[in-house]
Amino acid sequence: MAEALVGSLLERTATITVDKVRGELNLVTEVEEEVKSLTGNLKAIQAVLKDAESRQTGEASERHWLQELNEVSDEMDNLLGEWSTHVLKQRMEGENMKKVCCRSFPSCFSFGQVGRLSIRRDVAVRIKKLNEKLTLIDKGKQRFQFENNTRGAEIPRQETTCFPSGWISGREKEKNIILSKLLNEESSQDCEVPLIISIVGMGGGGGGGLGKTTLSQLAYNDEKVKTHFDKRIWVCVTDTFNEVKIARNVIECLDKFNTSKTSNSLQVLMECVHSLIRRKKFLVLDDVWNPKHSQWEELIKPFRYGAMGSRIIVTTRNEEVATLMKATAHVIHLKQLSDEFCLSLFYYNAGAEKCSESRMFLDVGEKIVEKCHGLPLAAKTLGSMVREKKTLKEWENVLNSKLWEIEDIEQQIFRPLLLSYNDLAHQIRIYLLYCVIFLKDYVYDKDNLVELWMSQNYLNEEESEETKNTGLKYFDILVKRSFFLEVEVDETGKTNCKIHDIIHDVLLYMTKNYFLIVNDGQPFLQRE
Repeated sequence: MAEALVGSLLERTATITVDKVRGELNLVTEVEEEVKSLTGNLKAIQAVLKDAESRQTGEASERHWLQELNEVSDEMDNLLGEWSTHVLKQRMEGENMKKVCCRSFPSCFSFGQVGRLSIRRDVAVRIKKLNEKLTLIDKGKQRFQFENNTRGAEIPRQETTCFPSGWISGREKEKNIILSKLLNEESSQDCEVPLIISIVGMGGGGGGGLGKTTLSQLAYNDEKVKTHFDKRIWVCVTDTFNEVKIARNVIECLDKFNTSKTSNSLQVLMECVHSLIRRKKFLVLDDVWNPKHSQWEELIKPFRYGAMGSRIIVTTRNEEVATLMKATAHVIHLKQLSDEFCLSLFYYNAGAEKCSESRMFLDVGEKIVEKCHGLPLAAKTLGSMVREKKTLKEWENVLNSKLWEIEDIEQQIFRPLLLSYNDLAHQIRIYLLYCVIFLKDYVYDKDNLVELWMSQNYLNEEESEETKNTGLKYFDILVKRSFFLEVEVDETGKTNCKIHDIIHDVLLYMTKNYFLIVNDGQPFLQRE
């Protein structure tokens, strides 16, 4: 939340200077100096915000620091709104003065000038007070040792292996489709080498927690697959896409005694990979985020000289990755599990058989699973959580808790979903956060939503067709990143969509000290 706000504020404070350059305002010295100081403080804080926001599920003191920053940012946003209104009003009054005032009454100008000067001095005083608060916040960040760089520290991403964990439910159809693509030699005849299959999470949560990795593990460990390929290779990408690191991992899997794997030269590594892929190979690249086109092209080159029938599976939360890799012809879109399969997954991880539980436990269990909204990760986490809870009252406490109030949920579900949020550019995050003002299951109208964004001045531009096109582009990015789902276009061309309930919970969690939602006269979310 904070990074989105601070990024927006930096852009809006720049408009004060722009107005001065245009000659539309003559700033008092105090305003100009305070704006410069404010901008410096905002930039210093912005440099650590990626790291700070990645720790939102950590210490309470870090969350409190972010809350204080949000509150000051909100005050600054209101002040800048008043300033923009003052600028617009001055323009309009200037036009009217030309029409009404005459040379015999020059005093009409002086009264207006006095009023405008008073407003500017008031703005200067308020900016100074906010700047003092911001200076304290900037000093306060030192005790947390946030990493100070443009990218910031990432939320730790769990490294995966090729081995599936536990019992799997509800993905047989998708597994069979993948096995068909892996084993069918006829499909190789008219395809490039290697054939690339992408598994994209499309069920909300930015595609997190839907079982992309699990599905890849099932295919990787299938007995027919083991005998069909000369070698199988599993590479967990997780962090920033690094073709050198990936190439080293590929070499390690193919020939662990090969000394070339220690080289830092991409050329040496690619030559080695090229020499090792003479026969049919099966490569899994798990958890790919945002590779550059040039990086992917360099990595894939040696594989194009491999044997006919070689395959690559790529798992990703971002459909743009599948497009970049030219894997859209063989894409598997993972959606939510049915309630039946979620319930089975829940009871398996709870260490209980559905048939052995009493009717009262079954009723509560079914209601708990409704909180999962088809997300396998949520079903597994909630099931594991009630494993040690033996009384009906304990199960009911889980049922009646807000998701963000449950420690295990916060750590195991929200953190993976926040990866997708943190991967968005700051200017796009604020558009997504805005959607939290609507209740769950709200049907968003694309054009109406973009106009609402424009009304909030998120685009920091005067309304125009170009501004609206920018908003539409950001909407499409959120669709491709799986934050919006059930996207439908009706016969009139109107686009409607929804947000997954658990992503809505994450947005509420992100803004719980910023918004107060009232539901049927009762507070739905209390401020801390």
